[in-house]
Amino acid sequence: MYDTIIRGGIVHDGTGADPVNTDVAIQDGKIVEVGHLGSVSAAQVIDADGAIVAPSWIDLHTHMDGQVTWDDKLDPSSSHGVGTIVMGNCGVGFAPVEPGGEQELIDLMEGVEDIPGTALYEGIPWGAWSSYPEYLDFLASREYAIDISSLIPHGSVRNFVMGERGRNNEAATEGDLEAMGQVVEEALRAGSVGFSTSRILGHRSIHGDPVPGTFANDAEVMSIAQALKRAGKGIFQAIPSSTLGPGRDTMNEHSSLESEIDLISRVSEISGRRATFTLFQVDSWADKWREAIERSKANNQRGGAIYPQVSSRPTGMVLSLETYHPWMVRPTYKRLASLPLAERKREMAKPEIKAAILKEDNDMTGVQRGSMVFGIVSRTYNYDMVFKLDGSSTYEPTREESFGAQGAQAGADPASVFYDYLIGNGRHMAILFFTNYTAYNLDTTREMQMDDVTVTGLSDAGAHVSLIFDAVNPTYQMTYWGRDRTRGEKLPLPLIIHRGTQKNAALMGFNDRGAIKPGMKADINVIDFDNLKLGELDIIHDLPAGGTRLMQGATGYVASIINGVRTVDHDQDTGARPGRLVRSS
Repeated sequence: MYDTIIRGGIVHDGTGADPVNTDVAIQDGKIVEVGHLGSVSAAQVIDADGAIVAPSWIDLHTHMDGQVTWDDKLDPSSSHGVGTIVMGNCGVGFAPVEPGGEQELIDLMEGVEDIPGTALYEGIPWGAWSSYPEYLDFLASREYAIDISSLIPHGSVRNFVMGERGRNNEAATEGDLEAMGQVVEEALRAGSVGFSTSRILGHRSIHGDPVPGTFANDAEVMSIAQALKRAGKGIFQAIPSSTLGPGRDTMNEHSSLESEIDLISRVSEISGRRATFTLFQVDSWADKWREAIERSKANNQRGGAIYPQVSSRPTGMVLSLETYHPWMVRPTYKRLASLPLAERKREMAKPEIKAAILKEDNDMTGVQRGSMVFGIVSRTYNYDMVFKLDGSSTYEPTREESFGAQGAQAGADPASVFYDYLIGNGRHMAILFFTNYTAYNLDTTREMQMDDVTVTGLSDAGAHVSLIFDAVNPTYQMTYWGRDRTRGEKLPLPLIIHRGTQKNAALMGFNDRGAIKPGMKADINVIDFDNLKLGELDIIHDLPAGGTRLMQGATGYVASIINGVRTVDHDQDTGARPGRLVRSS
């Protein structure tokens, strides 16, 4: 008798092969048999007739570094078929840390990833670790709905070794380089799955200071490569300087995207380890992403192993009166901000109030330069890229659906049209796209997804909690790209599943998961594909200290199984917590 048999499912094994109608047997947390099992019995039988059976997703790019210390469910990931997360991306995290030095790391995470500092201060058990191995040991003592893993972040390493000099992005001395290399090597040997760094100017602390490591010279980067080589394990993750347009020094050719890719490739060649870097399409460099992919391939032919990490939809900022919007620090609005939402909307609907809010300048008193509020209210809004948003949104609207087009059609200021929408009845949200949507369709995204050298990631689960919500991408990929798209070609379902499972597992060196084969870890989703869909976007207040975040559920997950244990039963959390820390092997 087996522990569990999944009977009669359409098995996508994660390799990209065509699906097969068959059964899957699980024993002691592992897949032990795939095939028609006839009358073989099991303690638990899951009827998967007509359902897709696939490996659990492996999410390469999350920021749950704080959440894993206070939460064991790890939503939204656990509700969308994710089985393993990689956190510690973008050079920010919470270890190593000197005793009493937590505020600097909180300021970095709040500024870069829009996680409320109060939640991080109140929710994390500061003092439970100092070194990175101690941090991993703390995580290993906890139980979760899914598995977790962690990259050691450049910002924390620099802060730990160099203190204020590191936070100010001063050049590292020979002694600093040696010490940082030792810290990174120690972390990798203890089980960190890699090293992360951010070289993009937009990543700043709450005070507006660039993330430590933003201006790291080649010697510093290569010292990290040597640490990876000595440890013989781990991946190198980076956000290149020029990811979203011209980089740190527009007069210096060495900060071009091409030179950044070459640098990442040298890290891979010297360390003998794989590397991945963030890649988008941006309007100012509409075809630069293609050049980046081709350069990556050329470098790989010369000995590198670098994989551009791409998303499955445009990156967009969610705007609403309950979170962020363009007028939140206008003097007239600030006087209304504390009113209950319905009353606030009634006041905002008054013509004189609307006129005042739209024409006033921002009052930046108390707004920190690195805060998300600063970024939201300081930008010039392109309303041609702002669209209505709800649970049924495809993330592929037409140009005519934008508020810019609506304003032009009505002969009105788009800002005024958008204002009226936000104050309408009900919970009105909108999204401002800023990547991957230059041509007002997702053909570019499809082309990125179809390329063998790219990997799928960039969900940012746990980050930008009130602004960006791409943590639901596994469900979105299955429903929109695999079933519902009408504005162009879909993606083959076996490819979608392969890219979210076995391919990501291979990138990270997770050789025990990502495929439905005997001997592999029993991390499996059973999905009612015909009825799979995203829920409505919600705004909840469940972070420590009452912090706010966006949340979106899903329906159609018949079962999610982690380590052989059912954690989701028909979209409901079972309360089981079989997830553990995954250390590098």
